[in-house]
Amino acid sequence: MQVFALFLATLFLAYANGANDNFKGVATLFGSKTTSYKQAIAWATLTTFLGSISSIVLAEKLLKSFSGKGLVPDAIAVSTDFHLAVAIATGITILLATLTGFPVSTTHGLTGALVGAGLVAMGGAVNFTALGNTFVLPLVFSPLLAIVLGNVAYRLFRYLRASLGIQKEWCICVGEPQRLVPIPQGASASLLQDAPLPEVAISATENCTQRYKGDYFGIQSQTIVDGLHFLSAGIVSFARGLNDTPKIVALLLIGQTFSIPWGMFAVALGMAIGGLLNAKKVAHTMSQKITAINHGQGFSANLSTGILVIAASQYGLPVSTTHVSVGTIFGTGLVAGKVNLKVFYQILLSWLLTLPIAAAFSAMLYWLLNRP
Repeated sequence: MQVFALFLATLFLAYANGANDNFKGVATLFGSKTTSYKQAIAWATLTTFLGSISSIVLAEKLLKSFSGKGLVPDAIAVSTDFHLAVAIATGITILLATLTGFPVSTTHGLTGALVGAGLVAMGGAVNFTALGNTFVLPLVFSPLLAIVLGNVAYRLFRYLRASLGIQKEWCICVGEPQRLVPIPQGASASLLQDAPLPEVAISATENCTQRYKGDYFGIQSQTIVDGLHFLSAGIVSFARGLNDTPKIVALLLIGQTFSIPWGMFAVALGMAIGGLLNAKKVAHTMSQKITAINHGQGFSANLSTGILVIAASQYGLPVSTTHVSVGTIFGTGLVAGKVNLKVFYQILLSWLLTLPIAAAFSAMLYWLLNRP
């Protein structure tokens, strides 16, 4: 019965993870108006699922990091109650953040939950040295590195674009806004009625679509940039699936009850469903609130994020795709001078709160599960 409960709790965590994380890889596609929300989430779901399946053979080291072994004594790390508390606590924490629109880190949530349950189980026996070296340092430094890399990548992209003679052009907004105009209704009265009035206007920058003009080898520059942007978004989503799936699957590996391939598949499916059903609030924050995003910024941010997360997966470093993705978007926004510092600080606060909230939930759940 406990094993089945652990399976359901892990699927719940996978759902919450997908709802909060799946759109992050394609946020720049939607934010730069390269594609619609539906197309963006469909592309994210496909590429994340492929990354999740690939993690069976490409991300084995992360399975060991998030099993709890090395952080707490093995006798606790192989306990079903321990993993059950961690899975439920992390799922609740991530889902709460999703419902409020904050892009938080499942990695951070898992780390907090592992510590919370570990403290209740063993008190001072938690290996805080391993916690610092294996978990905290990568989580702290990865967003800083992401900001720098995103900033440098966008500057390089702008330089290459200028060197190749690719120029920008801005839209002129043409439409038929609805205006209230008086419509005579007989001799005694006039009523106000909606009527379309043609209008041509220069819109505000944030409401216009910036495009690149010119062509190479018979292909329009904008088409090339859009293709690279889609590819980079797919790389980020693939990398996220590759990096996050084994962290969640590690909770199922109790006494070899579940096989790794089937665990990966179940978690991948849960993540896909969560992203399809419950990603809109986080999508809005990532795509529109941190900074105004153009095509070049989107491509630069995604490419930087993909490189960092895939490298981390190969070396078994539990970096957060959320931290890296937000960092690269913020870094490119710094170049354009359009970052929303208030929103960024709110996101940073949500990151700081993720670990203690997950730890508190996990500690409480583990205590309840082990009451005499």
